[in-house]
Amino acid sequence: MLVDAHMHVPRLSTLKPAWLEWATEFGGSWRDVYSASGDPIPSRLDALLESEGVSRALLFCEYSPRATGMQTIEDLLPIFEHNPDRFRLVANVNPHLHHPVSSEVERQLDLGAVALKIHPVHGGFAPDDPELYAAYNVCLERGVPVILHSGVSSFPGSQAKYGNPELMLDVLEQFPDLNFVFAHGGRGWWYDTAAFLALAKPNVWLDLAGLPPRKLPEYYGRFDLRRLATKWIFGTDWPGVPGIRRNAQALTTIGLPDDILQGVLSGNAAKIFPGLGI
Repeated sequence: MLVDAHMHVPRLSTLKPAWLEWATEFGGSWRDVYSASGDPIPSRLDALLESEGVSRALLFCEYSPRATGMQTIEDLLPIFEHNPDRFRLVANVNPHLHHPVSSEVERQLDLGAVALKIHPVHGGFAPDDPELYAAYNVCLERGVPVILHSGVSSFPGSQAKYGNPELMLDVLEQFPDLNFVFAHGGRGWWYDTAAFLALAKPNVWLDLAGLPPRKLPEYYGRFDLRRLATKWIFGTDWPGVPGIRRNAQALTTIGLPDDILQGVLSGNAAKIFPGLGI
């Protein structure tokens, strides 16, 4: 079983030009799942993921007008409704836009979201902003994990300083029973910090979105890769990837034992995303 725990399938009309430039540079067939008007066609996306061997896919919305645009969770509902077995929704809040954030988290979870994503770098806020504690409390009460962008971003309008995993130290202490997934694993300047926290904290996980699998031994060269991989979750950042199956196959070349590899590809996601149903 393969879980892609990090996918973006927005309506193209809601995006800023830099997003389209980013997606286009990876090539591939991602544009084939869209209509001429730029809306995703659920059946085509479903068929693509079937061909790539993806059993479950987490679809991200994002409310980041300063960086990528506004990709609402409602835009993803037709995809989820087309195949609720394969697709799952991930909520997103921005404290600059949603007041109170707790109400918006509850609203999006009630639409079927199985996790909350926050994007401090694109949204322009600190992940330990006091307003977000209310959102974290909702997730704790509902038993759903929090995914947060960790590391840098190339999009204009991003504020990289908010991608530092150290900003989460107090939050992790306050919410020891809430799972946090550091998306992109501290990409760029903070690989070591993200990896240390994942090994030190039982509730911290790293998703591999946007990280070429063959470079993982280099990125995390100061750590025992097999031990660290027990905290990895497979994700691609689709469409910013040459191919989902290709990335999954590349993971088999870095020397992970079969049981740890299976955890990366689906088992770890099954542990912390109860809404996946696997």
